[in-house]
Amino acid sequence: MRILLVTGRLAYPVVKEVAEDKADVLMLDVGIAAFTTPKMLEKALADKKGYDLILVSGLVASDFSGLEEKLGVKVRLGPRHAYDIPLALAMADRVEFSHEVPADLLLEKAKKESALKELEKMEGEASFSFMLKGVKIGGTSSMKVLAEVVEATRLSDIELIKKIESYGDADIIDLGIPLESSEDEVRRVVRVARSVTRKPVSVDTLIPEYIRAGIDEGASLVLNLNGTNMDEVGPLVAEKGVAAVVIPDGDSLGELLENVEKARSMGIKNIIACPILQPVGYGFMDALERHMEFRRRMPEIPMFFGAGNVTELMDADSIGINALLAGMAMELGASVLFTTEASHKTVNSVHELKAACMMMALAKRRKSSPKDLGLDLLVIKEKRARRDIVEPSGIVEARRRQLRLDPAGSFSIFVKDGKIYARNGDTTVVGDDPAAIIDTLVDRGLVSTLEHAGYLGRELEKARLAIRFKRSYLQDDEF
Repeated sequence: MRILLVTGRLAYPVVKEVAEDKADVLMLDVGIAAFTTPKMLEKALADKKGYDLILVSGLVASDFSGLEEKLGVKVRLGPRHAYDIPLALAMADRVEFSHEVPADLLLEKAKKESALKELEKMEGEASFSFMLKGVKIGGTSSMKVLAEVVEATRLSDIELIKKIESYGDADIIDLGIPLESSEDEVRRVVRVARSVTRKPVSVDTLIPEYIRAGIDEGASLVLNLNGTNMDEVGPLVAEKGVAAVVIPDGDSLGELLENVEKARSMGIKNIIACPILQPVGYGFMDALERHMEFRRRMPEIPMFFGAGNVTELMDADSIGINALLAGMAMELGASVLFTTEASHKTVNSVHELKAACMMMALAKRRKSSPKDLGLDLLVIKEKRARRDIVEPSGIVEARRRQLRLDPAGSFSIFVKDGKIYARNGDTTVVGDDPAAIIDTLVDRGLVSTLEHAGYLGRELEKARLAIRFKRSYLQDDEF
């Protein structure tokens, strides 16, 4: 396939470099490629023949479909940035580029859709040890994320529902039951949880009375059974066909193996074994060895992996920790990964861990590292750096000056439920796009100085980033 890349004077050196010998490059008589028009391109193509595909900058606003029809050659949007050109060229014979969507966005979407379809097919064909309300556990099925609602009985119905809804990426909803709860409270939270989700619901407690209450109300899974409660509730778990996470009485592998065998002897069929993952600094490596040895001893039993025990007890961004823990869990052969969002620093951990599990499933299937999969957990860092093609000139050192009050008034800016609020007197503008909020403020005459507009732009963007990164926001404070 012969491909022609169209660009302007400013970007030409970079585009020429990244295109190498995989495409020809046409430089138009325009400084910035985004200003390319169909008329301009048609004139430049007068002596250019024999191409199968012409890619213009993904930043252009013009419609080239008419020119395409006239020339009989596809004229489509290429990437917005030069660093994405190699990928676009590599995929050109497999992807139908668009007149409206830049190639980099199109490729990103196509790769993600392909990855998700592959995962769906893999799960459909996978074997399993047992199922919880249609969710496959163990076998060759994917790792499942169990998300704990910490101290669930201390939440009101509304608070509990809101928390469960925020765990949309979880496969199993786990209700943490404090020691001072009551059986009625356990029944209430299980009932509320089952009313708002079709996912399996588990009760997380060692107290036999609470386990019975959870089972009576329809819990699909109980955490946890060991030597302290198995004699009392094991027969009920077996009778009802409820699944159970079996743990050691302490943290030794021998105790776990004994408890698993005891659960089996009581007729409990759907067992998930937990070798106990200790936090870093408290025997993390020893715990990994226990997981490895358990998998060797009992390969047929699904294994529980307490990822949240590690993320909650480490002052580091959870996203990278969750990615690495999911990779460890995959290599250990774990089936269910536990996490929670008990602190501000672990907000979004459920989503992160689920995405990481999907990445690891694809990597395992493709026998590759977890990269270039169509899915990723890159939020702050970037895979390919964008190159600045503008050379500085007329440099002036920046200096701040004191902000003067705007005669039109000042604003209070705050964030709530994923929205930005900008309040001036009796007027409050709400949105999630700083540009739209600024435009609305200007249109309503609520901003009258450039200094104030610049200040608002900075604060609104800080608020947007706070929402994106699940952080708190306080006006005029450091981000």
